[in-house]
Amino acid sequence: MIFTASMPEKPTPAFDLSAFLPYRLASVSGRISRAFAARYRDDFGISITEWRVLAHLSQETAVSVRDIHLRVDVEKSKVSRAASRLEAAGLITKVMNDTDRRLVALSLSPAGQGLMARLVPVALSFEADLERQLGALAGDFAVGLTALEGVRRDGSLR
Repeated sequence: MIFTASMPEKPTPAFDLSAFLPYRLASVSGRISRAFAARYRDDFGISITEWRVLAHLSQETAVSVRDIHLRVDVEKSKVSRAASRLEAAGLITKVMNDTDRRLVALSLSPAGQGLMARLVPVALSFEADLERQLGALAGDFAVGLTALEGVRRDGSLR
């Protein structure tokens, strides 16, 4: 439906954006991601997307850009560019599929594994700080977050 000036106006229901749960989740998520990035960016020289790619690869042996894109909710082109930078830095390896050159399997190189061994303690320390911030609410928050992870990409609920 396209709205035009000739359409009859309906009164706008009361709406407080600052109390709107999706807005609050997105806002808090962005701030937390940037705060975490501040802890590793200067010491390790990686971006948020590069961290997400490295962290994902540390959990799997070989993964495609598409798999990472779907798992970490970052645009495929950003994942691909981050993977190229990480490959150039010697932190990941790319292996082309013999039958379809468009398919690429990514994995951590030994240098990437070494970097993750240094990054994981930083990540766990940051997580512990967040849990301290939540205090007694940490357990309930984890339960609520798990429930919200059931929202599908198309917006439907599982």
